[in-house]
Amino acid sequence: MTTPDAQAVAERQLCGLVNGLAGRISAHVRERAVKLGLTAAQATALRELTGPMTMSELADRMDCEPSNATVVVDRLEGQGLLERRPHPSDRRAKRLILTPAGIELRVRLLELLGEESPLAGLTQKEQAVLHDLLQRAVSHST
Repeated sequence: MTTPDAQAVAERQLCGLVNGLAGRISAHVRERAVKLGLTAAQATALRELTGPMTMSELADRMDCEPSNATVVVDRLEGQGLLERRPHPSDRRAKRLILTPAGIELRVRLLELLGEESPLAGLTQKEQAVLHDLLQRAVSHST
């Protein structure tokens, strides 16, 4: 049987590991983004733009407020990397769509993010297990 103190220590250690990994991933994204002339937020947006989506969908994927995503999208649009187009079924919404230049930059970004990734030491199976465990923990806490 685990004592409350032992459980608290285990949770503290686990939180430290998760925070440490998150910090390493964040630094990795920043380092790779700079190589492409992007901010970390722009790199995150490009990584998450897997297809046409609305601003709110992108904000959810970026884990930020829509107003923050708008600033990032404005910059990417100004750089000719994405376009806002009318949504086919919601006239109030716009769909974000990568331009050919945006697609090309996204491919380069994904290649760079894959190099020396903080998760590179894990096999695909281990990454899948970690994903499932973290997903369960996040889902349980909401």
